[in-house]
Amino acid sequence: MTTPVRPLIAIPARFSATTSALRYAAEVNARALIEAVWRAGGEPASVHPAPADAASRLARFDGVLLPGGGDLAPHRYGAADTHASVYDVDETQDAFDLDVARTALDLGLPLLAVCRGLQVVNVALGGTLEQDMGGPAREHRHVVHPVAIRRGTLLERATGAEKIEASCYHHQRVDRVGPGLTVTARAADGTVEGLELPGARGWFTAVQWHPEDTAHEDPAQQGLFDALVRAARTAR
Repeated sequence: MTTPVRPLIAIPARFSATTSALRYAAEVNARALIEAVWRAGGEPASVHPAPADAASRLARFDGVLLPGGGDLAPHRYGAADTHASVYDVDETQDAFDLDVARTALDLGLPLLAVCRGLQVVNVALGGTLEQDMGGPAREHRHVVHPVAIRRGTLLERATGAEKIEASCYHHQRVDRVGPGLTVTARAADGTVEGLELPGARGWFTAVQWHPEDTAHEDPAQQGLFDALVRAARTAR
């Protein structure tokens, strides 16, 4: 019996200043994220964030996963000043992620965007971010909280739920939603937790939380990766 070919899922790598096992700076992705894609039946492939044509580079892939990471440079969404809490900004990373987001949507490649990934898509489509949610008392770092999901959305179909417990790590959030995008989930404090693009050429959903944190034990969270890989398999 022939083993089905795993759809190839592009995951932009993140620059890391220290990785002891490799001795030098590295490009990485979270193991939990990679394993969630693998469990779903996909072949995860880290992609070097080089300032090169994303369209030709993504042509060989069946789907894209935009992962979490540091903050986007505020000038990317028109902010004149930078809040003191902004961290790990990398202009090369920003340029590549924004190009990947626009290209995946333009090509109709199945796209799942996680945490920073959601913010990248929002900025790529003309939205803005709130640079700081209000410090430790209000930010969503090391927090698990309920998220309400809109019925009839791709997010609801992927998770199979209208309310889930989301593992969050972010101090920024969507301010102005990019034109064409629609909010699919919110936290109790009103924070945008999900975005979709009605009429998109391909399957696309974005979440502000980290589904990979609990996907190994929560079918609703694993469902996001399953849905991405299913869409990628269909798109092949």
